[in-house]
Amino acid sequence: MSVVGLAVASILFGIGTYLVLQRLLSRVIIGLGLMSHGANLLIMLSAGAGAEPPVLAEGINPAAVADPLPQAMVLTAIVITFGVMTFLLALALRSWLLTGSDAVEDDIEDRRVRRQSRIPAQSPPDDRTHEDLAQ
Repeated sequence: MSVVGLAVASILFGIGTYLVLQRLLSRVIIGLGLMSHGANLLIMLSAGAGAEPPVLAEGINPAAVADPLPQAMVLTAIVITFGVMTFLLALALRSWLLTGSDAVEDDIEDRRVRRQSRIPAQSPPDDRTHEDLAQ
């Protein structure tokens, strides 16, 4: 594996992870694209050095032929990434049309769970049930 290729894949994963953790859908989509490019690059680097095309014909030594599996895996990953990106772009467009923004807002349930996690746990009295405490 090339050190430069590993560095580029690491940078793609790092920037992609940073963008996925943002609250804007457009940044999340770009981050997922960068992470998929990093994964594809890593798979291609794992294939090793270049060799003869994976076509068995007369005069080609079968031992010198490149492994076609990483190429097939990358092509499959590209198709899957294209489908996921199309779906996410449709979601982002719908969010933009409905709210005028592509920011992901907190859910009311998320806020309630966060508020409850700050309150120290108390044991309920013997005469009350958990259903009574939820109300």
